[in-house]
Amino acid sequence: MLNLPIAMLELILALTLFFQDSQVAITAPQPGETLRGQVEIQGQMDTPNFASAELAFTFASPSGDVWFTIQTFSQPKTDSPLAVWDTSTITDGDYTLRLRVTFQDGTFQDALITDLKILNEVPSPTPQPTLGDFNFQAPNETPVLPNEQVIPTPNASYPTSTPLPMNPVALTESSIFNVFWKSALFILIIFTFFSLILRIRKNT
Repeated sequence: MLNLPIAMLELILALTLFFQDSQVAITAPQPGETLRGQVEIQGQMDTPNFASAELAFTFASPSGDVWFTIQTFSQPKTDSPLAVWDTSTITDGDYTLRLRVTFQDGTFQDALITDLKILNEVPSPTPQPTLGDFNFQAPNETPVLPNEQVIPTPNASYPTSTPLPMNPVALTESSIFNVFWKSALFILIIFTFFSLILRIRKNT
C-alpha cells in the first residue's frame, strides 16, 4: 500500500519538473486586445527536447479547426519578438493565436491567446476641433486721427476705344439711290429700243 503514494509523489514531482523546464507561452498580445496593422508577437519556447515550433492563428468560431501558419521555427527562439503578424491581410473579426512546440518524442505543447479582435477597416476616431484650435484675428484697420486730412483717391483712368477707319466697301444711302436710278434708266432705254424694233417690223 505504501508503493502507491510513493509512485504518485514521484509522478507529481516529475510533472512539476517537466512544466518548470517547459516554458511555452505567448506574452503579447493579451486576450481581448484589439489589433491593427503590424502586430509584434512576443513569447518564449525555451524547452528541452525541442524539435520544432509553429505560430498560427484561426477564426474564433466553434468550427475553427483550420489553422493558418504565421511562422515556423526549426530552432528555439530566445529573443523577442517571435514574429510580426500582418493583420491587414485578413478580414476583421475575432481570432485565436497559438504557439505549438513539438518535442523530439512526438508530443507537443500549446500556448493559446483567445478573443483577439482584428479591426483594420474601422477608421480611428477623428478628434473634434475646439475653440482653442482657432486663432481669431481682427481685420487690419488704419485709424484716422481727428487732425489728419483724408485725401481722396483719384479716380482711376480707363483707356478709351479708338474708332475704326471707314470701310471703303460699305454702301451709303446716296450710292444706293444712284445705282437704282441708273438701272431703271438702262431698263427703260432697252425697253424703248425693243419697242421701236417691233414697230418697224410690223410696218415693213
